[in-house]
Amino acid sequence: MPPRPPPSRARNSRGINRRRRPRRRPDFPTPRGMARNKEGLVLLLDVGPTMHRALQEVKNVCTTLLRKKLVFHRSDEVGVVLFGTKETHNDLARELGGYKHVLVKHDIKVVDEETKDALENLPRGTAPGDFLDAIVVGLDMLIKRFGDTKAKQRLCLITDAQHLLRDPPQGTKEDQVDTIADQMKKHDIKMDCIVFRESGVQHNSVMDENDRLLYHFRDRSVAKVVQVDTPTALLGALKTRNVLPVTIFRGDLEVSSTFKIKVWAYKKTSEEKFPTLKKYSDKAPPSDQFASHEVKVDYEYKSILEPDTVVPPDQRIKGYLYGPQVVPISSAEWEAVKFKPEKGVKLLGFADRSSIPRSYFMKDVNSFVPEPGNTKAIVAVSALARAMQEMNKVAILRCVWRQNQANVAFGVLTPNISSVNNVPDSFYFNILPFAEDIRDFPFRSFSSLPPSSQPTEEQQEAADNLVKMLDLAPPGREEILRPDFTPNPMLERFYSYLDLKSKQPDANPPPLDSCLRRITEPDPDVINYRAPLIQNLGKSFELKENPKRKKARTQERLAYTDPDDQAKSSENNAEKATAADGQAKKPEDPYAEKARAIEVLFPSTEKVGKIGDVNPVKDFEAMLAERSSSIWVQKAIEEMKKYTTNLVQNSLQGDYYEKALECFVALRKACIIEQEPEEYNQFVTKLYERLKKVDDVVKFFQLLSSKNVLLICKEEAPDSDVTEEMARSFFMKTEISSE
Repeated sequence: MPPRPPPSRARNSRGINRRRRPRRRPDFPTPRGMARNKEGLVLLLDVGPTMHRALQEVKNVCTTLLRKKLVFHRSDEVGVVLFGTKETHNDLARELGGYKHVLVKHDIKVVDEETKDALENLPRGTAPGDFLDAIVVGLDMLIKRFGDTKAKQRLCLITDAQHLLRDPPQGTKEDQVDTIADQMKKHDIKMDCIVFRESGVQHNSVMDENDRLLYHFRDRSVAKVVQVDTPTALLGALKTRNVLPVTIFRGDLEVSSTFKIKVWAYKKTSEEKFPTLKKYSDKAPPSDQFASHEVKVDYEYKSILEPDTVVPPDQRIKGYLYGPQVVPISSAEWEAVKFKPEKGVKLLGFADRSSIPRSYFMKDVNSFVPEPGNTKAIVAVSALARAMQEMNKVAILRCVWRQNQANVAFGVLTPNISSVNNVPDSFYFNILPFAEDIRDFPFRSFSSLPPSSQPTEEQQEAADNLVKMLDLAPPGREEILRPDFTPNPMLERFYSYLDLKSKQPDANPPPLDSCLRRITEPDPDVINYRAPLIQNLGKSFELKENPKRKKARTQERLAYTDPDDQAKSSENNAEKATAADGQAKKPEDPYAEKARAIEVLFPSTEKVGKIGDVNPVKDFEAMLAERSSSIWVQKAIEEMKKYTTNLVQNSLQGDYYEKALECFVALRKACIIEQEPEEYNQFVTKLYERLKKVDDVVKFFQLLSSKNVLLICKEEAPDSDVTEEMARSFFMKTEISSE
């Protein structure tokens, strides 16, 4: 056991005096004040034997942190402390003794390239790491550096917490944690604890005790503790950029004219974007050290009638396109038509939570909290939130964050009941869309396809197994790629390349890091382990190359065929091949030949818009594909109904029944795809009722029944009111009536 400092020098076993802060070294400069948005940070890194496999990831996450500080917070100060090393080098070890195997790798200084170099070659420690000793050393460094100044100070601990901590000469380890937490509260120092343990590590009593001590820091409200089990999660566990919370609204939540609650609103989430890349000019001479290399852009407006004359600002006016016309609107007119609401947040009413789908949530999430220190506001928000939670309700708000704001926010307020004693209840606020913002995209259900196009049980089971294999949140296991711990691979790669370009201007982009590859690609271990399952999926389906087509979308959707259609197509192809060999062919319809001759002599000026006798099905599909207006599909269906009716009525002894059958099949498919089953069902029903007394027409309906061209039932189109039994019984009536 390493020796502890004598009791006369320190009231506790970690070298921190509870009554006074440690004496400042005379060679340290007087602490200077720091700006409100600057931070002092000490990285406490475990390099003990059990952390050797994760040292590269530890180095990556810390390097990423320093890269972003160089971009966003170049005045922040960072120090690096390693524990679990063979050697010992820290102030407390020299002044008080003890604190073995704790090495101050880099003193607290403004972040620069030297700070990054301190992380390049992390030593592989040979001694067990005592994270409490490391915390005390880092705490002592911050206190000596910043003293009582109101600077943002933070410790960041990365460890696996697998080693047994040494027992104190007096008191318990929990007492030591209390002592350290008191000093952290006194100097307003926070700590982030990241515990990295891979999934195969077996828990023991030592780990349980260490976890309990770390969570005791959290219970004292001085630390945040997260546990991760993958290198990718470790990369995203450390928040590399802290954003100062700024209120977007401070005022009253107006429930009624006599009931108002003081609230503050913050942004809960916000999109992290790429840093602005400014224009750079290399026109300045290299010898000019003070050149800013800024590029200034000036715009000149010139008249079309007088291209050489510059139009002054007082003669310009904004124009807005309204169709092909440009409508000039002056700034005075624009100000007059602006909607200028009064600042405030008003409660419009309550609604069931189930009536607001999450797909309606827009933009960022805001957080409504009661005004800090206002007991009445805290109680009112808590009572309202808990009542809404119990009744499963949400509130609808009208929000105007600032006076004369150009737009009004309309959103939903969801209760957020706190599970921590010293944190009050609050609300989450999400923007809801107006009617103009909603986009409905109806998609055809696979159940509307004919039975021949439905997956078999074997195919469905193979697809289910694939989904289960790639499930990122399997039952009984922790979710993989959790949003809180998954970094943006594009941003990480950008900052890595930016750092490389700062050292090597001509460097090419490096290969993708293995941690980022796990985010952008499936896990290769899972793919290799479940290779037979993936092969079984390929065997269950007939895989074909999908050639590029120039047909319209509707034509592509109409291209599916059932087995009966495929057989018919094969027969037609065989007939064509026989005709090509000079064998006998079925005589062509004379009416079709006459129609073709008329079209050759008098070609139509319209490409589509009517159904001709030569190829009516092709003309019908072309009309569906045109879609030049919202009523074009309905027009195509109506034209096909008229043409088919004429074929059935004017058929002499069934001459046109085959062509009419093809038209019925095409019309039926189109009505299924376009979700218009009633159009087809009513058409067939009315046609039969009108022509059921004609013997030849009844034979045509018997032909439809034999070819299984039935009414469209619910199994094929959910919008249909016809059951499968009703569809089959309809054609049975035609057979009975013919008898």
